[in-house]
Amino acid sequence: MQLDQPLTEKEFDELDKFLLSDRSSEDAMTMDTLHGYLTAIAIGPETIMPAEWLVKVWGEDASATPKWKNAKEEERIVNLIMRFMNEVLVTFEAAPKEFEPLFCEAEHNGDPLLDAEAWCWGFWEGMELRPGSWNPIWESELAPLMRPIYLLGADEIEEAELKEVDDPVKAHKLAQQIEANLPAIFRFWVPRRKAAVQTIKREEPKVGRNDDCPCGSGKKYKKCCGAEGAADKEQA
Repeated sequence: MQLDQPLTEKEFDELDKFLLSDRSSEDAMTMDTLHGYLTAIAIGPETIMPAEWLVKVWGEDASATPKWKNAKEEERIVNLIMRFMNEVLVTFEAAPKEFEPLFCEAEHNGDPLLDAEAWCWGFWEGMELRPGSWNPIWESELAPLMRPIYLLGADEIEEAELKEVDDPVKAHKLAQQIEANLPAIFRFWVPRRKAAVQTIKREEPKVGRNDDCPCGSGKKYKKCCGAEGAADKEQA
């Protein structure tokens, strides 16, 4: 897959149409929700592998996979989604301040206003993949930068907070804040980001209990470092 190639306008429309088609479930993400979702995964506290996050694109139900025409179509659509993700990753790595969230735009009293609600829903879904891992930023001085995403994306907010999102103009201002805040949120996680958990293959043969200890003591492994390991396990 050529993941380094950004989506063309035609490819963007192709993915958009597929997600909205009858062959995707009613709960499948739209492009703006998908963009928010991918953004949270890209800049968040842990690296999450596609095998885990991709299933959520099709809907809340893990069994809600699309009705593929064939394997070639599945490969094509997944490739487009991966490239969409790569655009997000590359932009943050190269120029975080140039990142543009995929917000909708609606007209209100003749003025074009940003509508970030669907994007924030997606971001929140991305956070929910690792909810506890996001605690450090909520407990930091940057917590206010996360608040607009919470107000527009959380499943529930406090009744007293509804007045902050109860008209399109207020929602537009929150959208502007989100775009301005994302580079700082990204920078917060850069030094804290955890790698994906991977199975490490042992490159050297395992030391037998009756073999000479590799530490060079001249003792058998079971009476040297092997004994220490057993003692540590007993204490644990």
